[in-house]
Amino acid sequence: IMLTEASLSIWGWGSLGIVLFLVTFGPFVIFCLAFYILCFVGGGLVVTLLFGKTNSEKYLEQCEHSFLPPTSTGVPKCLEEMKREARTIKIDRRLTGANIIDEPLQQVIQFSLRDYVQYWYYTLSDDESFLLEIRQTLQNALIQFATRSKEIDWQPYFTTRIVDDFGTHLRVFRKAQQKITEKDDQVKGTAEDLVDTFFEVEVEMEKDVCRDLVCTSPRDEEGFLRDLCEVLLYLLLPPGDFQNKIMRYFVREILARGILLPLINQLSDPDYINQYVIWMIRDSNCNYEAFMNIIKLSDNIGELEAVRDKAAEELQYLRSLDTAGDDINTIKNQINSLLFVKKVCDSRIQRLQSGKEINTVKLAANFGKLCTVPLDSILVDNVALQFFMDYMQQTGGQAHLFFWMTVEGYRVTAQQQLEVLASRQRDGKQQTNQTKGLLRAAAVGIYEQYLSEKASPRVTVDDYLVAKLADTLNHEDPTPEIFDDIQRKVYELMLRDERFYPSFRQNALYVRMLAELDMLKDPSFRGSDDGDGESFNGSPTGSINLSLDDLSNVPSDDSLQLHAYISDTGVCNDHGKTYALYAITVHRRNLTTEEMWKTYRRYSDFHDFHMRITEQFENLSSILKLPGKKTFNNMDRDFLEKRKKDLNAYLQLLLAPEMLKASPALAHCVYDFLENKAYSKGKGDFARKMDTFVNPLRNSMRNVSNAVKSLPDSLAEGMTKMSDNMGKMSERLGQDIKQSFFKVPPLITKTDSDPEHCRVSAQLDDNVDDNIPLRVMLLLMDEVFDLKERNQWLRRNIKNLLQQLIRATYGDTINRKIVDHVDWMTSPEQVADSVKRFRDAFWPNGILAETIPCRDKAIRMRTRIAGKTKLLAIMPDELKHIIGAETTRKGILRVFEMFQHNQLNRRMVYVFLEGFLETLFPQYKFRELFNKLHSRSKQMQKYKQKLQTTQAPSLQKR
Repeated sequence: IMLTEASLSIWGWGSLGIVLFLVTFGPFVIFCLAFYILCFVGGGLVVTLLFGKTNSEKYLEQCEHSFLPPTSTGVPKCLEEMKREARTIKIDRRLTGANIIDEPLQQVIQFSLRDYVQYWYYTLSDDESFLLEIRQTLQNALIQFATRSKEIDWQPYFTTRIVDDFGTHLRVFRKAQQKITEKDDQVKGTAEDLVDTFFEVEVEMEKDVCRDLVCTSPRDEEGFLRDLCEVLLYLLLPPGDFQNKIMRYFVREILARGILLPLINQLSDPDYINQYVIWMIRDSNCNYEAFMNIIKLSDNIGELEAVRDKAAEELQYLRSLDTAGDDINTIKNQINSLLFVKKVCDSRIQRLQSGKEINTVKLAANFGKLCTVPLDSILVDNVALQFFMDYMQQTGGQAHLFFWMTVEGYRVTAQQQLEVLASRQRDGKQQTNQTKGLLRAAAVGIYEQYLSEKASPRVTVDDYLVAKLADTLNHEDPTPEIFDDIQRKVYELMLRDERFYPSFRQNALYVRMLAELDMLKDPSFRGSDDGDGESFNGSPTGSINLSLDDLSNVPSDDSLQLHAYISDTGVCNDHGKTYALYAITVHRRNLTTEEMWKTYRRYSDFHDFHMRITEQFENLSSILKLPGKKTFNNMDRDFLEKRKKDLNAYLQLLLAPEMLKASPALAHCVYDFLENKAYSKGKGDFARKMDTFVNPLRNSMRNVSNAVKSLPDSLAEGMTKMSDNMGKMSERLGQDIKQSFFKVPPLITKTDSDPEHCRVSAQLDDNVDDNIPLRVMLLLMDEVFDLKERNQWLRRNIKNLLQQLIRATYGDTINRKIVDHVDWMTSPEQVADSVKRFRDAFWPNGILAETIPCRDKAIRMRTRIAGKTKLLAIMPDELKHIIGAETTRKGILRVFEMFQHNQLNRRMVYVFLEGFLETLFPQYKFRELFNKLHSRSKQMQKYKQKLQTTQAPSLQKR
């Protein structure tokens, strides 16, 4: 009980004390008391830590002096001497010996060091000697490089090596495309498949090198550039500088990562190349026809979608404009044009996505109603003739065609030579019988080769004609018309015999011929509601076909009313040529809308349109009569008013309801003619093509004859030699033509290897005229337009035409002009300009250029369309007449497509770089070095394994 009472008293007194404490000091005194206790404990810990740290430092200092040897005094002394006496490095700013080159080069060195070295070096040290040493090393390398460049003859590199590398690259690309096509015609290969196939073909062609790793792997590419820069530094730097590893590695990284790699990235970017192409041909205008051809030939959905979206954007903008008066007609015409472009893009995209046939030639062969090219037009056109020639060889009728052409060449030669003899006779000069003897020999040679019983194959004609010819050859002097009767019979045979021309018109070669003559127009797909219906329109009226899709929404019933009249006339002067211009006011109305616009036409446009519709609608030729073409002087207003009245009557008759009902399709043609746009001639182009195509045999003979006639009298001896050469040409004419027809290559030597699996330069015959531009153009034309697939007759004609073009333009000075141009390209002024462009591109206004952001895909796709349009627009019509329109388009588009792959562009850049270094250092084995650097190629390893697999069975048999 006592313990209990004691505990209660303790608790009681304790509780009383707490209550009194809280009443006296307040309830917050508890927190203050806890804070005081925490501060007391923390202060004690801090004092203990400081005391321990001081004692530890004293102990460590005692240990250092007790156990370690004393520091050498040499190192501090050296450091002190270096700070007190810094060595002055004198740098000679002369690099190439030309001040105009040295100044921008010094700026490039300064900017490179500033942006690639100084920004991190100054965080480590303030010593300038290291930077000066690097600058001196770079300058020594540039001095050695400039010295070597001055000792090299760059003409072979620029005129032969670069062309050979480019042609070989294009050949590899063409063969890769062919391989992709052969694998599966139905499934289009991806870009990755094309790149892999490209490098497979490269191994097959180069045999000992493949650049796939360098072009496809960034890591391997950087390693290749480092190795290459180290080799160059070994060749260009003094031994002492090269042995300094730190210096060498710094310079190597600056060259490889700071200069070469960004430059290669830019040069291999397809978008940059496309922009550069557009800039190079910026002076040429994009025409409507080239643009629409590119749209209709494009097989890239991204390109078509980009153009379609841009057209839709422009449509939205034009429809938002608030205009009135004459501007509304201009805007309506623009809207119609954009709607047409958008519709063509949608149609093309739909066919590409559905997997339907998009090849124009195949579509024409399956659906088309083809226009007719007369046989006499085929025989005077070298493009059409080569297709007819191939067909005649297939059917066994080549002897008839060869005979016809040989006689044609003989006639022209004989006419020219006899004119020369007559001219000499009129001038009272001494006559010679040598020419007549040569003509007789040529005529007898033609007879023996094609008409005699020994001829094989023999031209089958009436025996009495052959006997008459033999009698004439035996008793009379040969005349240009000696073979005319037989030639006429052979022509009628080729024209009417079902085996020849009639069957040729049903053959696929005829469709390809029309495509080459640009007379095979694009198909027009106007399907039913489900989109499956399709039809092909292949009439030769070019501009009508171009707008048929756009005109498909024109109603053909009586609700459409079209009225037109000539409201005004004027006289225009274009490049000194004066002609009349007629303003046509057109009204079109139907049940809901009414439109009015003005368009302008020349008389030649009326004449061309009249020829086209009378050809397409034969019943109109007897009804419609166009006023005859007459000239006028001094801008005779009476004449213009009379012509205006006649053309108005023509328009009223053309637009008469009875006329349109009799020929329903005529309304589309008339509407196309009256649209407010540039008129595209159709029949006129066709007629001009047929009239301007020249038989190369006739052309070459007449050119030589004109050259003979133009010689002055003082060159009589040269005239005699020319006459003798012409006679010899006539004597060999038949045999040469036959050899060329039977595909005896006149420009390619026989080799043991397949010419398609070797470099381009390996096929150039040394017997070809030693003319640099001729060889260059032959190589480029062969590869760009794939002329080796054509018969050798065409290739020989192209060679002759190029020779005549070069000699007529420049004569014998062309080689000197080429040499002068190469000297100009390597002159100090041009080199300085190139260095400045490089400096301004990488350091605009002295500041390192920022990384160019990747442009939007739609913009890049439209740039591709613009580049292809520009390239197609600058192709001259003369080139199309020589090799064909379709071949020209395919060649240009093949070259453009080749530049659309980054990996392939890198390969071409590295090939050019390798050729440049091999030319700059001919005494070193750079070819073997590059083979070793590329030896890790996977394609190369596969090729070697394939060779071992194919060679193993042959070794076992032995």
